[in-house]
Amino acid sequence: MRHIDDAERRARLAVRHGLHPAHRLADPVAVTRAMTVLHATEPATVHLAVHARTEGVSPEDVDAALYEDRSLVKQLAMRRTLFVFPRDLLPATLGSASARVAAEQRRVIARDIEKHGVADDGAAWVDAAASAVLAHLARSGPLSARELRERVPELTGSMTVNLDKKYGGTFQIGPRVLTMLGAEGRISRGPNAGHWRINRPTWTLADAWLGERPAPLTSDEGYAELVRRWLTTFGPGTVEDVQWWLGSTKAAVRSALAALDAVEVSLDGGQVGWVLPGDEEPVPDPGPWAALLPTLDPTTMGWKGRGFYLDPADVPYLFDTNGNAGNTAWWGGRIVGAWVQDDDGAVRVVPHRDVGAEGRAALDAEAARLTAWLGGTRISNVYSNALMKQARLP
Repeated sequence: MRHIDDAERRARLAVRHGLHPAHRLADPVAVTRAMTVLHATEPATVHLAVHARTEGVSPEDVDAALYEDRSLVKQLAMRRTLFVFPRDLLPATLGSASARVAAEQRRVIARDIEKHGVADDGAAWVDAAASAVLAHLARSGPLSARELRERVPELTGSMTVNLDKKYGGTFQIGPRVLTMLGAEGRISRGPNAGHWRINRPTWTLADAWLGERPAPLTSDEGYAELVRRWLTTFGPGTVEDVQWWLGSTKAAVRSALAALDAVEVSLDGGQVGWVLPGDEEPVPDPGPWAALLPTLDPTTMGWKGRGFYLDPADVPYLFDTNGNAGNTAWWGGRIVGAWVQDDDGAVRVVPHRDVGAEGRAALDAEAARLTAWLGGTRISNVYSNALMKQARLP
């Protein structure tokens, strides 16, 4: 069995993720394909993830791919998380990961409709609300969630929960219906009504936004294609890595690996990993590199087992209690700290590991590159890690 040690895994990461300066990528679509998908929970992550892997690509270029060319599409998928997909990958996720999320959302909304007294028949309420949204969007074109709620009476309804908790309160059910329809691939996130760093989506019919609604693959075909792309980007990885990333079952992962004729390899620590057939050849170390990656970057969040690029002792400083990564600073294939911006928008590295003079100089150069690219734009973060919070204290 071929052995791929941690050093080679870091080399693969540097080359395939476009993070080593000699391996940067051409444009937003090339970046997204290289990474399989980009996290989009925080809107700025998409643009910052592209910047980290390219030269000469502006925020406007990313917006053009999303909202003009529509070669990249936002889609709710794995682990009920919003991602940016290359357009040709939509059929795979709509038949598998997104379908799984959509079915669960439909069930939970119907349950809550009945539980909170909005209607006696939750399933019928969901069907009526969904049909009304689709009919209205067919006449109106793109609308925000608030506009739809105001114009579509069938979306009326709210629920009050957890008033004794800081996250409790009264919440409208309408946005959850839109999320479900998006996961089903029946509506799409259309033009963003705010700056690229702010999430203000409008909703539109998927066939109007994309020209035609993508035809979903079967579940097995969809999962196999997602796993194939994942192995291209992140391989080698364990069954647990793939299962966590997909938000699926081990059975689905094993079935996909078998369909792909994936090859077993041994990893440091006695684990078994998987690569695609023909991907067993060694990848040489490309040399030192530094990178500043955004909150929830796909490299940081690509594996469940992160020991080959992250010291376990650093996790409390770099991830929140739910496992969400904040901004990270990388040197030589390892996370060594975080980064923040000052009041003027200048990027500053917050080290947590000694990287020596060479590493510090390389990280400072990346900070200067990112500062220039942002041009004074300040990024806010929902998922700030402890290092980021400490660095921002007066």
